[in-house]
Amino acid sequence: MNDPRKRRRKGAPFHHEPEAVTYAREKAGLTKRALALACGISEQLMGDIEAGRRNATPENLLKFASALNCPVVVLEAKRVCAPSVVASEGDEGGDAPNSAPNMASSDSPSGDSRAA
Repeated sequence: MNDPRKRRRKGAPFHHEPEAVTYAREKAGLTKRALALACGISEQLMGDIEAGRRNATPENLLKFASALNCPVVVLEAKRVCAPSVVASEGDEGGDAPNSAPNMASSDSPSGDSRAA
């Protein structure tokens, strides 16, 4: 059987934010059919992209942005992994040079304990 969800590796990130594509299209007053025709894709693909079943290629995102008269960054997937990686490094204390001064200052109210 042809399951459209198997076209994309499970867990693979989307290039686009499905809700953002739908919102921008509705805000522009276009139907799925009208946007699909303007971008040269099928109405089925347009529906699958908005529903999150198919991934929009970067080329299609550029076409959507042009047809919707909006910046492409509005339609792109949000990149939230970078801040969480930075936060997790600080939380885990994996960076010893940065975590050591914090521990010393919190353990010792003054510099006297080091001298003893």
